[in-house]
Amino acid sequence: MVDIRHLEYFAEVAKQMSFTKAASALHVSQPSLSKTVKQLETELGVPLFYRSKQLQLTDAGEAVLANTVKVLDAFHQLTSELGDIVKVKRGKIKIGIPPITGAAFFSKIIRYYRDEYPQVEILLSEVGSKMIRQGIEDGSLDIGLVCNLPVGSKTFETLQVVHDPLMVLIHKDNDLAMKEAVDLEELKEESFIQYRKDFTLHDRIMADCKAKGFYPNVVCHSSHRDFMIEMVEAKVGIALLPSQIALDIKDRNIAALPILRSNLTLELGMIWKKDKYLPYAVREFIAMSKEYLMNH
Repeated sequence: MVDIRHLEYFAEVAKQMSFTKAASALHVSQPSLSKTVKQLETELGVPLFYRSKQLQLTDAGEAVLANTVKVLDAFHQLTSELGDIVKVKRGKIKIGIPPITGAAFFSKIIRYYRDEYPQVEILLSEVGSKMIRQGIEDGSLDIGLVCNLPVGSKTFETLQVVHDPLMVLIHKDNDLAMKEAVDLEELKEESFIQYRKDFTLHDRIMADCKAKGFYPNVVCHSSHRDFMIEMVEAKVGIALLPSQIALDIKDRNIAALPILRSNLTLELGMIWKKDKYLPYAVREFIAMSKEYLMNH
């Protein structure tokens, strides 16, 4: 009879497309893993893999995998529900955050939650918004923080977390640093330290500069805010960062200036999967995030 362990082992081999890597991920020996998958094939009466130089799923394997994912998901939801029933306030929450801005805006919410649930482990992954959305969909992440909320999404539930205008970071030796605020058009002769091209803010900045009649001279791209700040201080160029980060920079030769007549803002929102059972720890994190945002 097929048991849940057979399906978990098969799913991991299909994910890794390697018995060796799957055995390592599952912390079992490769012979034991191969034997278990062979037993599953015997039980089902079909081969699940082509065992050539490169492992491949058979047509039957593809069909079994599609149903295995559903079965494992249902099983994990069942165990989570049982955990909730006995009021176990432990567990893990897997959260995806954008590398440049995520932690700066999310740390207070996390601390607020951990004060209440210190035994819950919070695992943070710094990845771009596209990877976060994918992680929420495939279940490798419970919650994600993304730029630009997917309004009206059939896949995600959403919660707005941040709406923060961008400011210009500029070295204090630059003549523009003496101003109280600048128009984007005044920056057309400056070198830009830009966000990486897979960041939503990259496209928005480029579009706004184009609307002002110029194409910015981008001298480097980055996904790390500290690097961007250091490049500004080294007089390599200017950077546009959210005000909560820009105004927090102390004891540096950098001025932070508001941008006149600009709609450039960082918009961060929390997303989680619709119509999916969420463990108690995750549900509480969402509820406490709403509570924190309402009161702060």
